[in-house]
Amino acid sequence: MTVEDYYDITVEGDRKQLVNGRIVVSDPKPIHDLLRARVIAALSVWSEAGPGRGLLIAGTDVRIGEHNLLNPDTVWIAEENRPPDLRRYPDRIPDLCVEIRSPSTWRYDIGAKKDAYERGGLPELWLVDDRAERVTVLRRSEPEARTFDVELELSAGDDLTSPQLPGFALPLEGLFRR
Repeated sequence: MTVEDYYDITVEGDRKQLVNGRIVVSDPKPIHDLLRARVIAALSVWSEAGPGRGLLIAGTDVRIGEHNLLNPDTVWIAEENRPPDLRRYPDRIPDLCVEIRSPSTWRYDIGAKKDAYERGGLPELWLVDDRAERVTVLRRSEPEARTFDVELELSAGDDLTSPQLPGFALPLEGLFRR
């Protein structure tokens, strides 16, 4: 299925996405939404603390090619890449995507979606795993890198940071606090 076919048969907000031409239905549990809210809150505090800190979106369609229309849990777009019209889906890949474990989609998040993000040029991906209480950070060491060539495994006692977000730090003990 193509992205155009997908848009013809789905409705906005129906918790579906297109991964390698197949519709994937998301069925997040409460822990997913709690972790998402905490990530969004931390990023929001950081982005609102000063000018030029980009745009945080709780989730939006990200088109990568003809057969992938992904819906990451959270996206951040650098100020210089901010879309001119927020009534339309962004026409470029974000600068950071966050995927949070959900039983219905995790295999796609760490597999086909990760691969699509990498092929599409995403600079940085955070994979938040509530079961392992770990965050895997995948990023490119430089904009020209062809693949995610930096991989970090963060857990309790670590802070989630990014070179794209100067001064941002999310303690993982607080993120995974039950």
